[in-house]
Order: sequence, then C-alpha cells, then structure tokens
Amino acid sequence: MRGKFNPWQMTLSQLDEVAREIDLDESIHQILRYPKRCLTVSIPIQMNNGKIKVFTGFRVQHNVTRGPAKGGIRYHPSVTLDEIKALAMLMTWKCAVVNIPYGGAKGGIVCEPRKLSLKEVERLTRRYISEIISFIGPERDIPAPDVNTNPQVMAWIMDTYSMDVGYSVPGVVTGKPISIGGSLGRNTATARGVMFTLMNAAKKLKLDLFEKTIAIQGYGNVGGNLAHLLSDEGYKIIAISDVEGGIYNPKGLDPIKVSLALKESGSVVGFKNADKITNQELLTVDCDVLVPAALENQIDEDNADKIKAKVIVEAANAPITPQADKILEGRGIFIIPDILANAGGVTVSYFEWVQGLQAYFWTEREVNLRLRDIMQKAFDKVYRICGERKVTMRKAAYILAIERVAEATRVRGLYP
Repeated sequence: MRGKFNPWQMTLSQLDEVAREIDLDESIHQILRYPKRCLTVSIPIQMNNGKIKVFTGFRVQHNVTRGPAKGGIRYHPSVTLDEIKALAMLMTWKCAVVNIPYGGAKGGIVCEPRKLSLKEVERLTRRYISEIISFIGPERDIPAPDVNTNPQVMAWIMDTYSMDVGYSVPGVVTGKPISIGGSLGRNTATARGVMFTLMNAAKKLKLDLFEKTIAIQGYGNVGGNLAHLLSDEGYKIIAISDVEGGIYNPKGLDPIKVSLALKESGSVVGFKNADKITNQELLTVDCDVLVPAALENQIDEDNADKIKAKVIVEAANAPITPQADKILEGRGIFIIPDILANAGGVTVSYFEWVQGLQAYFWTEREVNLRLRDIMQKAFDKVYRICGERKVTMRKAAYILAIERVAEATRVRGLYP
C-alpha cells in the first residue's frame, strides 16, 4: 500500500493547502516547499561471506531556521528519497507544533535488516555515518532512532562520529543507551506522548476511556510500549498487530502475555487466546479508538469508509492518505494528527540533547512530567485553533507549525 502514493507530493499538497488557508507570503511559501539539503550516498560494506555489497542511503535536511535539523534514521527495503524528503518536512512541522528549537531532517538506508547479521548492520551504520559525517553534529543535525533502528545503532553512530573528531560527543545523536548519555524515559517517549494526546482528547470530547476499546496496528517501539502504558492505566486493548499479522479479542488483551508470546514465537500471532486477523482487518475492527503505529499510507480511500473507530490517533507518520482523510472527516471521525500525536519522541530527544550539552541528567519523573506539560500545551493550542478556525485537527496543527516556521523565516530574512 505504501507504493500507491508519492509521499513527497502528499506533504507538499498539505503545505500548499495550509498556505492558502493562512494566506502565507508567497516568498516564504516557496522557501518552505524545498528541502535545504538532500544527500544520496553509496554505502559499500563487506558482508559476512566476504563479498562486497553496495547499499543506498539518504539524509535530508528540510529546514534549519528554528535550530539544528532533527530526525530519525530508518532501515527498510522500501525507503526512497521522496519518502525521506516527506518525513523531513513532517519533522519540521512536528518540532514547531511542540515548540522545540529544531528543524526537520530524516535519514534512511534501503535494506532489509532482518536479513543482515548484527555485525553487518554495524558495518552498514558506521559506513553510512562516515559518508554523511560532514553534515551532522550537535549544532547541525542530530539523528535519532526510527523504523528498524534502536539505541545500539545510535551508540555506533555516536562512536563513529566521536572517533572522527577525537573526543566523545554525546550530543551528536539521541535515543542512545543510558550508559553513554541517553535520557531516562526516551525509549517510551513516543508512546507516552501518544497516550497523553489521547487522554487530552478524551477530556475535550468528554469520553470515558475506561469504557472504550482500543486497537493498535504495529507492535514495535511505539505500538508495543503504548499497549503496555495504556494497559497500566486500565484501558482495554482488543486488537494488536505486527508485521506478521494481528490478534483480536473483544474481551481484551494482556500486553505482558502478548509480549511473552512475541518473544517465544517472533510475532504477536503466536498468542493463543485471540482470533488471528490481518493488519488490514485490524484497521476495521469494531473499536472506539484506533492507533495506527506502523508505516505510512495504511488507511486509504479503499478502507476509510470501513473504519469503525470514533477516534484515530496517528502514532505512525502519515498513516492516512489525504483522500482517506477527507472521507474520515466527512464521517465525523476525530483524528489526532501525527505531527502532534507522535511528537513525544522528538520532545524527549530534545531533553536528551539538552542534558548531554549540560552534562546534567534528569530523573525519569522529571522527563515524563516535562513531556506531559509540553504535549498538553501543544494539544490545547491545536484544539483551540481547530475550534476558532472551524478546521480539522490536522489542519490546525499544520497552521500552528507553519505559522511558527514562517515567522522565524520572516524575522531572520534572506542571506545574502
């Protein structure tokens, strides 16, 4: 489903639509339509069998007007330059929505990490960073984990960069292990931010979440942690899925037992006390809250009219196509957009960066409380714009973000 739409054209159309809505200055509009820098690099590495294989990698910096570029690195066979450009632009808006001093970036390598050994992934990571090393740094561009990357990958990035400059630079990357300058609370930050936005929405919409059912597509870092966090709060999760498929039980699922089944069998479908469903079937199960936490373009015009949830929280980036968005809007479904809902990860990445620069680290409670405050302020601001302008939450979030970046662009002016 990912290949049906051009993600870059989708993000440009969203920008253009909001630009018309807010009567954005044409000169600023043109600046925002173009990424600052797009890198495509060849990554030759020696495989375990002794042969050389060349991979393709990307790093895109969309905008650095409000601060250094910030964005994850993903390893996936479907990575394209247009996808990375789109995600970099989304990162610009995401950072602006929660009002942290970053611009947007994104990186990726075209590969299937599940078919690579750990040593091959390490060599791939280190060679990729060596190819883009002139363009990253704590004051320039700070990578982070994304699809199929994790704290260990971030540790290799930090080490590669540090070896190049001759001293340890914890601030070059976020999402690191705690032992080398990572932040407490970072691993669950995106999921916790999703939970906070859902709880804020429930208050505004006067929904009793304890009486509602929740379905989560995706059981990686975000979906898996979210399932545990929501279950700990007492909310009922009735469907969960991963890349192999999904499970459904209207009486509720215990994420602890699901995770044990995942560890034993390699997939959540190994859990016995539930019906087996596909990822597409999960999207249309009878539930109150749907959380797409997997990949882009999962909800399109073919299945949007089959969605039964009343609230959708976009834990993944761009899981709903623009065409589907209009169908869901027409059906009155309340959508919390990705650039707001999943901004918890970049927010705590910002905390990690600040802690590293100061060499002064916070408790997990401090991290979570500061995250809650920022997510609540951002949600309230977006919800207010939504009501005042009579627009969707997505458009309201874009309006807030684009106006902030546009104002920074106007104030700084054009060099030379």
